[in-house]
This record gives sequence, structure tokens and C-alpha cells, in this order.
Amino acid sequence: MLNFIYYPVSFILWCWHWVFGHIFGESSGFAWALSVVFLVFTLRALLFKPFVGQVRSMRKMQEFAPELKKIKEKYANDRQRQAQEMQKLQAEHGVSPLGGCLPMLVQIPVFIGLFHVLRSFKPGWGEVYFFDAQGVESFVNAKLFGANLSTFITMPAEELAKYATERPAVLAVSIPLMIVASIATHFTARHSVARQTQAQTDNPQTAIMNKLTLYIFPLGVLVGGLFFPIAILLYWLSNNGWTLMQQRLVYTRIDREEETKKTEALAQRAALAPKPGSKPQPGAKPQPGAKPKPGAKRTTPVRLPPGKKPAAPAAEKAMPAADADDTPSTEIPGLEPGRSASRKQGSKKRR
Repeated sequence: MLNFIYYPVSFILWCWHWVFGHIFGESSGFAWALSVVFLVFTLRALLFKPFVGQVRSMRKMQEFAPELKKIKEKYANDRQRQAQEMQKLQAEHGVSPLGGCLPMLVQIPVFIGLFHVLRSFKPGWGEVYFFDAQGVESFVNAKLFGANLSTFITMPAEELAKYATERPAVLAVSIPLMIVASIATHFTARHSVARQTQAQTDNPQTAIMNKLTLYIFPLGVLVGGLFFPIAILLYWLSNNGWTLMQQRLVYTRIDREEETKKTEALAQRAALAPKPGSKPQPGAKPQPGAKPKPGAKRTTPVRLPPGKKPAAPAAEKAMPAADADDTPSTEIPGLEPGRSASRKQGSKKRR
């Protein structure tokens, strides 16, 4: 029924076993252990980009968390309207709640697929998905410090005898893996909780989830380790180790990007701000880096009403007055210049 999960998981495991089998040997326990570890690394590498999107989505949700709180308080008695308004607000900020859960949702079927594939590797079995009978026999005969990867602490003695494994060897391998995996789970959750804001930690639901991830989940790894095969404990340990290192890398990178944006914004605001001791001109926009010239007077621009043109410039100074003896000559339109002069002389004699 879940072959669409079992086949891809077994194929990735087969590929890595082919690689490490040429290095350590086909039936080497280290080859199979590294195959399981790199199966996890392959999956997490494919989910790296969605994880970065998840972190950015969480950061955006922290920014408009006060708005979400107001919506919850406003529509406390109307759950349907509350959900609609929250979805609308998340869409405006470009946040998808499903995108934040994608990396975790994908890991669940992979865990189920690996658990089923490893439990199918039993003595005397034939082909198991991408593994032929020889590959299954190789896994059954592989030992990691004397313990088979399919064995677990509470396995019945007759089952352990089929794998030619003794319980002390299983305890010697499983218990350290259980403890380290539990500690890694705790520190992974602790690193995530440390990134939460004060408003989130004060939320009762968030506080309950934090307690679950910090203490109950690590305790679950210890209890489940009694029933999980050694290969599953390797999967759990490598998965939490990858998550812890990935969180530190991504959070550091995003913090650096946000710090750079803040520095650039502050520098831009400082450049646009007026210089100390200078008075801003009414109606003039400050220019970055512009300094007033020494001794220059500040002029206030005059705003004219719409449609009115500015006045023409003042006329130049008048020409100097003519001598007293000189009489300015005026010409009558339509007469020759000589007749105009004789007419002027006649008028002087009559006086």
C-alpha cells in the first residue's frame, strides 16, 4: 500500500550502500551504518530550501504577531471569521502555514519507510524492494561492534540467535546511541525555543509545546530506543545532528542579512537628515552630502497661484539725457526727414 514510499527509500539506501560497499566491503557494518546516515543527509539536503523558507516564514509571523493577537481578541466568539481574517493577514504578508510544516511532514513517511524496509531484512528472505537476495543477506550478516543493525534491546532471544547476535552486544551499541540521540533532540528543541519572542513564550499553547519538545520528546527517544532497531537509532541521531547544525547555519545567515538591512536603512536615513547647525529651507528638499556655500544668503522661493506667470524683469537704466542745445528730433510718419526739420525751424521763428 505504501510502496510509493518504500521504493524511493530503499533506492537511496541501495545507492549509498553501493558506494560504501566498495570502500569497506559489501557485508561491512560500517558500510550499512553510513548508508543509513547518508540516506538522512540526502533527504535533509533536498529539504534545505523549504527549511530556509520555514525560518523566514516564522520571522515574518513574529513581525505581525500583534495583529494576529488583535484578530483573536476581536473574533474570539467567531472561530470561522477568526480563521478567515488570519488567513487573509497571512496572505498579505506572504506567509503560508503549510510551508512551515513541510520539512517535518516529509520526514514522517521517510521514517516509516525506513523502519519498514529494515524490518523486512530478515534471514532467508528474498528480494526486498530495490535489494536482491544477495543484498538482504549482506545486511543480515553485517555487524556493528558485534550487533546486527536490525536488532534491538527488547528483541526475543530466539530472534537474536537468528542474527547471530548476543544481547550484551546490542546493549553496548544501542544505549550510547539512545543517550546521544536524546541529548541531540533536547538541544535541537532548545535552540528553536531560544529564537522565540517573549510574546510567543507567554502564549499558553506555545509554552505547552515547548515543554513537549524540550523534555517529552527526548524522553520518548530513550523509551523508544528499547524497541527501535539500531539502524533506526542511527537515523534518529543523524537526523537531529543535521537539524542542529542546519539551524545554527541558517539562523546565523538570516541574522546577518537582517543586520545588514538595518545598517543600510540607518545609513540612508542619516544621509537624508539635515546637517547639525543648518536650518532647512522651506519648500526645499535636502540633498545628501550638499553643504551651503560660505556667506551665501538663503532665499525663500515664492509660490505663485496656478495660471499666473512671473513678472518680467526690471527695465535697464535710462539712457543719459541729451545736451541742452540739442533738440531731440522726432520724425512724423509719412514725411521725409528734411521736411520735418524745416517745419521745426519755422515754429521757432514764430516764437
